[in-house]
Amino acid sequence: MKQLITLFSLTLVISFSAVAQNDTTEKVTKKGWKFGGALPAIAYDSDVGFRYGALTNFYDYGDGSLYPNYLRSLYLEWSRTTKGSGNNIITYDDKKFLGTNIRFLADISYLIEQSLDFYGFNGYQSEYFPEFADADDPAYITRMYYRHDRRMWRITTDFQGDLPIKNFKWLAGAGFYSVKAGSVDIDRINKGKDAADLLPQVDSVPGLYENYVNWGIIPDNQKNGGNAIQLKLGLVYDTRDNEANPMKGIWTEAFIIAAPSFLGNDQANTNFVLTHRQYFTLIPNRLSFVYRASYTQKLSGENAFYMLPFYYNSKQTQNAFGGSKTIRGVLRNRVVGDAVVFGNIETRWKALVTKIGSQDFYIALSAFLDGGRVTQRYEFNQTSGPLVHIGKENWHLGAGGGIRFALNENFIVAVDYGRAIKKEDGISGVYIGLNWLF
Repeated sequence: MKQLITLFSLTLVISFSAVAQNDTTEKVTKKGWKFGGALPAIAYDSDVGFRYGALTNFYDYGDGSLYPNYLRSLYLEWSRTTKGSGNNIITYDDKKFLGTNIRFLADISYLIEQSLDFYGFNGYQSEYFPEFADADDPAYITRMYYRHDRRMWRITTDFQGDLPIKNFKWLAGAGFYSVKAGSVDIDRINKGKDAADLLPQVDSVPGLYENYVNWGIIPDNQKNGGNAIQLKLGLVYDTRDNEANPMKGIWTEAFIIAAPSFLGNDQANTNFVLTHRQYFTLIPNRLSFVYRASYTQKLSGENAFYMLPFYYNSKQTQNAFGGSKTIRGVLRNRVVGDAVVFGNIETRWKALVTKIGSQDFYIALSAFLDGGRVTQRYEFNQTSGPLVHIGKENWHLGAGGGIRFALNENFIVAVDYGRAIKKEDGISGVYIGLNWLF
């Protein structure tokens, strides 16, 4: 059976137990570039291998007058697994680009997923049988049945600038995605395993991805991936009191993402994204209630299957829908279609607000309920094989809680645990990373 052991070390954060002082809300001023903190990325999975690496953030607070907000930030992540997966991410955020009032965000990433989750399309219309990937079940096929390989370059740039109307901003950007898709490299995963644990080759025991290719659901011109060049244009309304963990305000954005044919896109399309977030203070500087509602809709053209499982916002492109960034507790990529709606409601309580030396520090607890569903089917032409997409779509729900360790307001180590409400969405998930969800 697959074993998952997750370990993380928070040297600066955990040391609060030895040096924490009396509870205080007094803030110290930060100036110039500061090291936010670092989080080792260490995990083990019997199929993916040992993961090692690190992620970190640096912040520029300028003259300190904006603290806890920052002028610029630089995020770096590098991690690998012993069997081929890896993340290489550089994200830069500059709120005074070239001395102007324009905000510039850039992301350069190379992401290797040797066993990316794949459960078909349109949510519950694709039935999920966990026993197919459970080696202890009589119906077992292969542990990689619901997986495929994806390697992707992602390069995005986004700009935001003020409009004459208070709190409104224009948003414009561009993105380049180069995706290589294919079957899981079984030889690499089998390396070093005992004979009893070896996985069968996909040509003799195909998984869902191979079946979808063989049945014509994934067309030949998409099965190996492709390129997409996107243009983004929209509006942002933002009244948050701070960005790292708002206690009050609204953050709403609406934009169109177009991949026009004149830019050489393999599949030309236009999609619309609307996301609304709101924050309420229940106890000042202690307890807040927040929610997010988001809607993604294809307007025209065709979305390639490999470009579907993404959630776009004004700051970063994230894996979706299901998993750590969208619907916690639900299997990653379980909710995939041409239109998806999802949302989150969450309470956030700062259980401890104190200092470590001269550093602001807090520990916060949260409880959440996430949900989403496909509202427009991803259409395809099936040419052979058994009838697929025979189920009825409904809400995919996950609930759980989390803990945050925050240093100087902006470097926030996050641990969330979510459970799926329905067995058709999996069992549970543990997510370790940075920052609040939104």
